[in-house]
Amino acid sequence: MAFCVSTPNVSVMDLTCCQEKSAKYEDIKKVVKQASESPQKGILGYTEDQVVSYDFNSDAHSSTLDAGAGIAINDNEYGYSNRVVAIMAYLAPKE
Repeated sequence: MAFCVSTPNVSVMDLTCCQEKSAKYEDIKKVVKQASESPQKGILGYTEDQVVSYDFNSDAHSSTLDAGAGIAINDNEYGYSNRVVAIMAYLAPKE
C-alpha cells in the first residue's frame, strides 16, 4: 500500500504482510524497538513521540517506525546517502 504525503523530502511506508502465525502490534513494536537499539542502531529508528514529517528532515536512519501511527518514515535522500557512505567505508581497503 502507498499513500501520498505532501512533503518534498520525506517518504512514508506501510508494511503489509502475510504471517504464519498472528502477532499483536505491541509485539511487533517491541521487536522493532529492540532491533533499533541493537544490532540495527543508527540504521533503524523507533519513536513513540508525537512527530510530524518535518521531524525527519536530515534523519540519518534508513527508516524510523512511528509507533503511534504504525508507519515507517524516512528522509528521501539523507538516510539513503548515509547508507551509501557506510557501505563505501566498509568496502574501502583497510591498512
